[in-house]
Amino acid sequence: MTRAPILNSLVIACLVFLHGQAFADIYVYIDSNGVLNFSNTPVSSGYELYLKEEPEQRTGTADTKKYDDIILEAYHKYGVDFPLIKAVIDVESGFNEKAVSKKGARGLMQIMPDNFASLSVNDPFDPVQNIMGGTLHLKRLLKRYGYRLPLALAAYNAGPDAVDRYQSIPPYRETKEYVQKVLKAYRHYKNP
Repeated sequence: MTRAPILNSLVIACLVFLHGQAFADIYVYIDSNGVLNFSNTPVSSGYELYLKEEPEQRTGTADTKKYDDIILEAYHKYGVDFPLIKAVIDVESGFNEKAVSKKGARGLMQIMPDNFASLSVNDPFDPVQNIMGGTLHLKRLLKRYGYRLPLALAAYNAGPDAVDRYQSIPPYRETKEYVQKVLKAYRHYKNP
């Protein structure tokens, strides 16, 4: 019996199990007893790449103007720059009002459930509630950090406790990349 059909079956089983979860490249190693060992981080030179995770690509079908009226309303209510709100929505959810992150953040501006009450959000998938709540949250962070946009964005992503602890953008790759992506999108929407 060849190992390939068994290996393929096990990888398919792993993928079914992982459906809906974030996963990275999958490596496989067959030990001297014929046991298959899977890992997302190879721990020895015997592991070989079996399945490469493809980076998520946007389809380009998102209607980036669909929520402009709500964004404009949030801008007038909270004084947060229209292109900034739009940039946060773009980076957070790609304009998907039903988006849910692996950490549980929901909706267009990816609001965490712990923040719903303080932001008057009852239905995080309602675009009006989400954009208004997310903009209020962003406004509070901007005020907290003296309108230093990179710090406010870092706090939006990693939480204010992390920014306060480091007194700067936390040294988390995800947060650093997030701040850069939002600033880039902000420039794009500000100067189309």
